[in-house]
Amino acid sequence: MSTTEGILCALGVLAGLFVGAGLMRWLVSGRLRSNTDHLRQQEAESRALAETIVMQARLDADRVTRETELHSREEQFRLRDQFTQESEEVRTRLREQERRLEKREDAVEQTTQQLLLRERNLESSKKRLADRREAVDKRSTELEQLVARENVQLQEVAGLSRDVAEQRLLHRVETELSSELAQRYQKHEERLKVECEARSRSILATAVQRYAASHTADTTVSTVDIPSDDMKGRIIGREGRNIRTFEKATGVDVIVDDTPGVVIVSAFDNVRREIARISLSKLIQDGRIHPSRIEEVVLETQKEMEKHILDIGAKAVLEADIDPVHEKLVELLGRLRFRTSYSQNVLQHSMEVTFLTGMMASELGLDARLARRCALLHDVGKAADHEMEGGHPKIGADLAKRFGETSPEVLHAIAGHHDDITSDHIYTVLVAAADAISASRPGARRETLEKYVRRMEELEAIATGFPEVEHAYAIQAGRELRVIVNASRATDEQVVKMCRDIARTIEQTLVYPGEIKVTAMRELHIVEIAK
Repeated sequence: MSTTEGILCALGVLAGLFVGAGLMRWLVSGRLRSNTDHLRQQEAESRALAETIVMQARLDADRVTRETELHSREEQFRLRDQFTQESEEVRTRLREQERRLEKREDAVEQTTQQLLLRERNLESSKKRLADRREAVDKRSTELEQLVARENVQLQEVAGLSRDVAEQRLLHRVETELSSELAQRYQKHEERLKVECEARSRSILATAVQRYAASHTADTTVSTVDIPSDDMKGRIIGREGRNIRTFEKATGVDVIVDDTPGVVIVSAFDNVRREIARISLSKLIQDGRIHPSRIEEVVLETQKEMEKHILDIGAKAVLEADIDPVHEKLVELLGRLRFRTSYSQNVLQHSMEVTFLTGMMASELGLDARLARRCALLHDVGKAADHEMEGGHPKIGADLAKRFGETSPEVLHAIAGHHDDITSDHIYTVLVAAADAISASRPGARRETLEKYVRRMEELEAIATGFPEVEHAYAIQAGRELRVIVNASRATDEQVVKMCRDIARTIEQTLVYPGEIKVTAMRELHIVEIAK
């Protein structure tokens, strides 16, 4: 290749490079112009959007401002109306208060005028009273002078001094009024007796009607059923050792006779008899009957009976609804369940007396709980009267005092319900009345017809034994003896003494439950015929 060609080729390359560079610059400048136009367009759109947002914000601000102004105006109108209403209410209340104040002022003014009028009337009344007092004082002075002159003249005429005349006058008045006062006292006393008797009958009838108990008579023997007559031989034992051991351990009499199917247990002590009955039933049921077994069963039954007695006493205290009592007294009450008086169960009798006394105390407005306590414990001495000396009232009072009973009403009721001491408490009287009611109820105490008739005849015979008595009648089941006295043979004073003598003779001669009332009647009948 020549130099010229090389130069030409170099020139051609250079020209190509210049052309390529220009083309590249043109292409780059075209692209830059395109980008610039695009940016300008975006900027114009952004500016238009911003102007739109600003315009919308201004519109929203204007709208919010208008709404706020409207709400403020409405609130102002509402507050103005509320203020106007409250102001009107305040004005109404003020006007009402003004009217009330005006009425009060008028009332005060009227009261003031009335007070002024009363003061004027009072002053005039005081003046009239002063004038009248002055006139009365003057008249009194004149009367005193007149009385003094009359007294002097009377003393001169009668020849008596003032003191002597007063004594004679008082003596005469006292003499004239003494008979009238005695008649009034007697009439009043009779009226009180009638009222008290009617009230007492009403209370007793109410109590008896409210409490009506059934009665069963207890006996001194118990029967034990046996499966066969061969068992009698086992009860007796070889040469009688079983029956002797049993009787020695229990303290009862066992009667084994020809009566088929039963063995009889007899004892005056109901507790021992019940222990013996239960023990014998256990032995018959067990089948092992020999001395050691007998002693074991009897000892076991005695312990069970002690617990049973405590349960019975506690049940009685609970049923009577009284305050707790000493455990020993509870045991004694339980023992009364196995004690009889004229075939009447003593615990059942005590419970009946308890309820009757409580009802009567309620009718009289007394403490019913205290009354029931007095009645429940009134015969507690009967549970130990065979172990201690003395009657059951004294024994019961001593036992109650020993075992913590401090109430004087209870102790007095126990000791005095049979009139052994003077009745100083109303509860003692109520217990004695309820005791008599319980003992005299039909069927309460069993008595054979022959004994009853004999006792009635003995009562009438005692009364007719007095020469002054014409007739005698035993009534109220022997609770009352009415005696008709010959008026020509005895005076009233003699009848009083005779009635007392009849009562003392009955006490010394007869044995009877409760009390017997002796009523003596003496009447004088005079008949005259007018011809």
